[in-house]
Amino acid sequence: MRRPLQVTLLVLSGLGLLHASLFTDLCLRYVKPGMRPMLVASGFLLILLGIAEAWSRARQNPHAENDHPGHSHSRVPRVAWLLFLPALSLLFYAPPALGAYTASRADTKAVPVQDGFDPLPATSPLPMTLTDFTTRVQQDRTRVIKGRTVQMTGFVTPHKGAEYWDLTRIMISCCAADAQSIKVRVYGIPALSANTWVTITGTWHASGTLGTSSATAALDGVTVQKVAKPVNAYQDALPFGTPR
Repeated sequence: MRRPLQVTLLVLSGLGLLHASLFTDLCLRYVKPGMRPMLVASGFLLILLGIAEAWSRARQNPHAENDHPGHSHSRVPRVAWLLFLPALSLLFYAPPALGAYTASRADTKAVPVQDGFDPLPATSPLPMTLTDFTTRVQQDRTRVIKGRTVQMTGFVTPHKGAEYWDLTRIMISCCAADAQSIKVRVYGIPALSANTWVTITGTWHASGTLGTSSATAALDGVTVQKVAKPVNAYQDALPFGTPR
């Protein structure tokens, strides 16, 4: 690739990373917040490399890239132009955050095996994560979840033509590439639009034997309320705020 194009690509990539991680929150659609400082540092590094490359070229003989007079080996392969697409996309088009489309295709995260359970507080409705609810339904042989009104937050993953939909959370360990989902099936309340964040209350939908793996992690919905996407959207945790 010709040096001017190398410089342009490095600078564009650096600016794109800074746009996504320093000047906006776009990077949080694809990576955990802890990765943000590394993306910012990478953006600055790419820009510095581009500047260094441009300065190095300015000091060299303009014909230094040619091995022989009149014969240049610096012709740009056509496929190299495709390298500009991801760089430009960071600046002008940001793919949407992970949501229902990803959840319908992502691996389902297995719930951890628990040997014992603490008593449930008397709070009603009882705030729970999707993982805690699933674990109680499928592993807690005391069956204390039966008849309890619980409250969970996630986004809507609809099933076309079905009488149910999935309340969903997506979890990432590092970035979007390792995304896994946890879902609780919801009956009795019509699905809102895909990717709508909601808080729902309901009771366990009796299916299978409670306290065993045959039990379905499902709710008979009572109420549903739209909520803003929480800051910790890529964790299966109780929500603690909304993104900027």
